[in-house]
Amino acid sequence: MMGLLDGKVAIVTGGAKGLGAGISRRMAREGAKVVITGRDGVAAEAAAEAITRDHGVEALGFSCDMGVKDEVEAMVARAVERFGRLDSLVTNASLLSPNVLLEHKTDEMLKQTLEIGTWGTWWAMRAAFPHLKERGGTIVNFYSIDAQTGAWLHSDYNMNKGAILALTRSAAVEWGRFNIRVNAIAPTGMGQVFAQLAKDVPGFLDMATANNPLLRAGDPDDDIGPVVVFLASEMSRFVTGELINVDGGQNLPGYVSKPHNLAELEGSA
Repeated sequence: MMGLLDGKVAIVTGGAKGLGAGISRRMAREGAKVVITGRDGVAAEAAAEAITRDHGVEALGFSCDMGVKDEVEAMVARAVERFGRLDSLVTNASLLSPNVLLEHKTDEMLKQTLEIGTWGTWWAMRAAFPHLKERGGTIVNFYSIDAQTGAWLHSDYNMNKGAILALTRSAAVEWGRFNIRVNAIAPTGMGQVFAQLAKDVPGFLDMATANNPLLRAGDPDDDIGPVVVFLASEMSRFVTGELINVDGGQNLPGYVSKPHNLAELEGSA
């Protein structure tokens, strides 16, 4: 059976865990050779080995810090060296700083968040550009419902995501002449943090999904991954510059992020 991504090569940053792992597996199921990167190189290697074993598609995993320009550029070069081409870049990697109020966020917190997110996305896109330009290609960047709702305690993260969405639209406009399609998704699902909270906190999952129109959390493989596959495939050949909310409709009612311990946070340094 032919897959939607047969013969394609994709990089998935932060692709070893959480939503990124589901996306990596789903792209492999559709025939793509997947390059999985993350700061945890052991986890990236293990994820790639599992994909090769379970899906019969060659995968490569290695360490890459998206906050270091040289490592990002080397990531793209290594992918092309191994597989001879690059068709899709999926910039899933991100960083959340400590959950503190805006007035308590430090310059260093903002710097690290922007380095992993905004700068890492910028470097990866520019490094991928000459390879995607060869035959046309796709980029899928990551926005967030947190930026849409102005989520408490995530001011630096929200600022970062706003920049990534603006970059997505600029690249779609400028690189469309090379048949490079650039889109963004805003997913909510069983990522690393969400899944751990659902496991550790009784009632958290029911509370978190109570005002989600579909009344459930997104599955990385079966809910989030297929949308990335769509954007990386010829099925979306006339789609660019778009933001797709992959959240079961959560963006419609939004969500309450006001911390229960606000008084405590206001008193902290």
